[in-house]
Amino acid sequence: MEVRIGVTYTAREIDLELADDADRDAVKSAVEKALSGSEVLWLTDKRGRHVGVPSEKIAYVEIGSPDDNKRIGFGA
Repeated sequence: MEVRIGVTYTAREIDLELADDADRDAVKSAVEKALSGSEVLWLTDKRGRHVGVPSEKIAYVEIGSPDDNKRIGFGA
């Protein structure tokens, strides 16, 4: 599952590829919990790296579906 986090005052996004068996609802809950208070959003990518983003710096979060496939080239 792909997660994209927009960070305030920067042009780049944080792109994470989570494990294929990542629970979409658990990720959503973690984002909502971090945004409701002054916390750090911690996610673990598919390589096991932990990424933390301070909640006050989060501009937006996009959570892709677990079956999203990366498309290369021309597709219909």
